[in-house]
Amino acid sequence: MGDRAANAIRFVLDGEVVEVADVAPTTTVLEWLREHRRRTGTKEGCAEGDCGACTVVLGELEASGGGARMRYRAINSCIRFLPTIDGRELVTVESLADGDKLHPVQQAMVDHHASQCGFCTPGFVMSLFALYQQRESASREEVVDALAGNLCRCTGYRPIVDAGCAMHGCEAPQRWSRAAAQAKERIETLRGLDRATPLVLPGFRAPRTLDELAALREADPEALLLAGGTDIGLWVTKHLRELPRIIYLGEVTELQRIENNNGKLRIGAAVPLTDAWEAIVANVPALAELAQRFASPPVRNSGTLVGNIANGSPIGDAMPALIALGASVELRHGDATRTLALEALYLDYMKKDLARGEFVVAVNVPMPAAAIRVASYKLSKRIDQDISAVCAAFAVEVKDERIVAARIAYGGMAAIPARAKRAEAALVGKSFDEAMFAAAANALAEDFKPLSDMRASAAYRLQGAQNLLRRFHLEHAAKQTLRTHEAEVSA
Repeated sequence: MGDRAANAIRFVLDGEVVEVADVAPTTTVLEWLREHRRRTGTKEGCAEGDCGACTVVLGELEASGGGARMRYRAINSCIRFLPTIDGRELVTVESLADGDKLHPVQQAMVDHHASQCGFCTPGFVMSLFALYQQRESASREEVVDALAGNLCRCTGYRPIVDAGCAMHGCEAPQRWSRAAAQAKERIETLRGLDRATPLVLPGFRAPRTLDELAALREADPEALLLAGGTDIGLWVTKHLRELPRIIYLGEVTELQRIENNNGKLRIGAAVPLTDAWEAIVANVPALAELAQRFASPPVRNSGTLVGNIANGSPIGDAMPALIALGASVELRHGDATRTLALEALYLDYMKKDLARGEFVVAVNVPMPAAAIRVASYKLSKRIDQDISAVCAAFAVEVKDERIVAARIAYGGMAAIPARAKRAEAALVGKSFDEAMFAAAANALAEDFKPLSDMRASAAYRLQGAQNLLRRFHLEHAAKQTLRTHEAEVSA
């Protein structure tokens, strides 16, 4: 198709290229679907990415063995701005059936009686559709994880989960066949949407290179940097704010990379949380539960790790773990760059050590040595998709059962995510035993004076933080006892 007009959003819907111009850059995908396209299968429930009624799926190209393949992921359309799906394939619940033949996900939902009022059903179907496209089969655990961002108030989850477990047993309609010809056609259509010039709309610019981004940011420091929009989207849908000019990071190639440089993961500012956590957990398996409980799959598929960092919320769950690991951020202002320890980025509540026009390019996450014991725990009212009352992370280096270094960080305990330096000092040089950790837990009362709010009281937060430190000791002491026993048995 050649290059596209710079002032038109173009994407694929039901195999056809759709061109959209003259819309506000903060028009959400949900708003466009319902009000401009009359696709009312996609629902609005919470308007903040929590309930999943608005779930749609985005198809994108990803590199595969020298070629390309389609990747489908569920997102929340209620907080995703329409210009950010430029160059992608949009799949809605109306896209799935082929004539009178239902998609396997839909057929399984019918067969297992997995819908009552039906309001939430399209969102469940789309989350399962994304899983269907990603897997040849799905375990019950994978189905439950995929549905962590969908709420149902009347059917009950058992038949919905049963449908997800059974969906791969149904025959797919032709349009969603896994045949190579079908995939090739989709790939070629998306390749035809490649653009050589950045997308430019009134109040919205999407630079393609890091140099273009730096120049734009320096020239317009009051502009709003947008990555995944999982927080900024709420400024529009819930706070009804008029946003300033937007500079979108999602098309900058350099910011989409994950690199392993000499034992450090370098994660660019446009890397989705899904990919960032996958890379981190592959190297630090102890963080698997934190990654799984971080928001929901649709939120992780849109939001970015660096966006969570740059937001600087005191309850952002990524920061304690990254601070404990000794992460640093790369910053850029025009042509100048600098590196800053992550904990030094945060000066006060929502205040960061960033100059006007400066922005975060990437986060560097050191991979812990074998002697470093790592863990992170989260206290919240719900297991899935809930804001932390307390989030704790630990990286403690032990040699000969003596603590030689300790980094302990908490979120939810202060105006910023912060290290517990008095607790760290209480541990360093001491033996890895219960009494030392009890002393360190007591020192937390000197490190933090938490506030009471709707999520937890100050007393609960302090006691919870102390208990999580004790839990870290008990878990790793038990692991060491088990290793010692296994060594004795094998000897």
